[in-house]
Amino acid sequence: MSFKDDLDDLDTAEDFLRFLGVAYDQRIVHVNRLHILQRFHDYLSRDEGIEDLSDDEGLAARYRAHLERAYTDFVASSAIKEKVFKVHQEEARKMEDRFVSLDSLVG
Repeated sequence: MSFKDDLDDLDTAEDFLRFLGVAYDQRIVHVNRLHILQRFHDYLSRDEGIEDLSDDEGLAARYRAHLERAYTDFVASSAIKEKVFKVHQEEARKMEDRFVSLDSLVG
């Protein structure tokens, strides 16, 4: 089986983390699993050279780096701050539209 075939058998964030050898804290994954996987997907989709890799070892290293980066994003931050999903992005835009500066109130 190839690396990509093995990926097809993975279902959960923990499956990906274990398979790719990324150390993780279960508490962080429990709260952010979907956000981590979406960010991982986003990083993979932006990696222009990944489709040109033909060896499983090189491909696995690239996938591992992207998953580790995605996981680390949520170790240092939160889902609300990272705004991975559209609902969070839209809410952030709404909050910006509601912002009233103190200067505009004083003048």
